[in-house]
Amino acid sequence: MTETIKLSCTCRAVEMVAESPPIMSTECLCTSCRTAAGVLEALPGAPQLREATGGTRMQMYRKDRVRCVKGAANLREYRLTEKTKTRRVIAVCCNTPMFLDFTEGHWVDLYGSLWPEGSLPPLQMRTMTADLDDPSALPGDVPNHKTHSVGFFVRLVGAWAAMGFRRPKIDYVEGVLDVRD
Repeated sequence: MTETIKLSCTCRAVEMVAESPPIMSTECLCTSCRTAAGVLEALPGAPQLREATGGTRMQMYRKDRVRCVKGAANLREYRLTEKTKTRRVIAVCCNTPMFLDFTEGHWVDLYGSLWPEGSLPPLQMRTMTADLDDPSALPGDVPNHKTHSVGFFVRLVGAWAAMGFRRPKIDYVEGVLDVRD
């Protein structure tokens, strides 16, 4: 059964809707996600993105099942480098990170911090644990994969096949977030 989930930034000026279910619920521990989370958490008034493990919770959705319904003019992208294909999208009205977009992919990762307390779907796996100094310290509540597992890719490819192998573009994000010191 398809359910529509409405998510908003902290000040509610930006609203996103997503048709569930998500592709999967993950926590990414890669160096890029942890570095970007540190930059974004340092913005004035920004919410915490990192979990106690240092990872970033994400709900992965097909791009054709996510849209901005209010406040798109407040969305800006942040990239770790000029050449990276991954962009993090922030609502600059209140510095709330909204989603991660692998621009050449067919999915978008909505940040877990957007879900009201107690409503975030259960974590299914941690990925990229090999990037940690000591991955053995992670809890054993879900699989802790060193990289992206076969199951991770099977779910992504399954979602892509269900989309007819399309790669929709998210074209409502205009402008770049300036995070200079």
